[in-house]
Amino acid sequence: MSGRSIDMSVSQRAFLGVSALLFAVSAAVTIVGAASMSAMGEMPMPGGWTMSTAWMRMCGQTWPGLAASFLGMWIVMMVAMMLPSFVPMLWRYRVAVGGAGETRLGWLTVLVGAGYFFVWTAFGMAAFPLGAALAALEMELPALARAVPLAVGVIVLIAGALQFTEWKARRLACCREVPGRCLTVSGLPGLPTAAVTAWRHGLRLGLHCCYCCVGLTVILLVAGVMDLRVMAIVTAAITVERLAPRGERVARVMGAGMVGAGVLLIARAVVLG
Repeated sequence: MSGRSIDMSVSQRAFLGVSALLFAVSAAVTIVGAASMSAMGEMPMPGGWTMSTAWMRMCGQTWPGLAASFLGMWIVMMVAMMLPSFVPMLWRYRVAVGGAGETRLGWLTVLVGAGYFFVWTAFGMAAFPLGAALAALEMELPALARAVPLAVGVIVLIAGALQFTEWKARRLACCREVPGRCLTVSGLPGLPTAAVTAWRHGLRLGLHCCYCCVGLTVILLVAGVMDLRVMAIVTAAITVERLAPRGERVARVMGAGMVGAGVLLIARAVVLG
């Protein structure tokens, strides 16, 4: 085995070790944060549901403080949820640029990851004001609060139907990097160019991922943004449809389950409403 091959092997093992450590830390922090919020309780709302404290200011807490708290938890949660399906993307990136003779794999990998999670951070920054505003309205308008269980059922139903669309299939193909469906990583001749290319590649992966996961992410937001059970289900769904053979078929099977869950939620809301 050549010296370069040995170096690449060591580099890849280090990459997998760091990825596993990052996942373990982010998952542990997410569990602790969710448990802390659960200990504070949830607010019973008209319509027989409860509102998470993630959208509510505590006594003495400012709106910027609540936003910072939500965003911090959101970033850590996204790292824990998305890393299992993102690591294979990073692996393929490292193989591609390493095979082209690039030696700064660590630095460039960090930039790709930063670009990827920057997109998810922006998603959280957009979701928080919408969620907080809606939560405030629901606390002031009982009629709106009573409509939430029905609205959640409709959202789950729509998210399930989205799994059957060609749009979803294209987005999923990009995340799985099916040949001919996505852009490839270009050459990285110099440090400034390499850094920009890596950052843009991370942004591209993040955007494709957000598009592909929009239905499941919205379900996470409306069904329990800090609920560990919902997080585990959504994480498993995202990972399986990305990594399992014949991912499009898997996505449709999950879509059928989501449609069924949406119908049940709607029926329950109508009966209890």
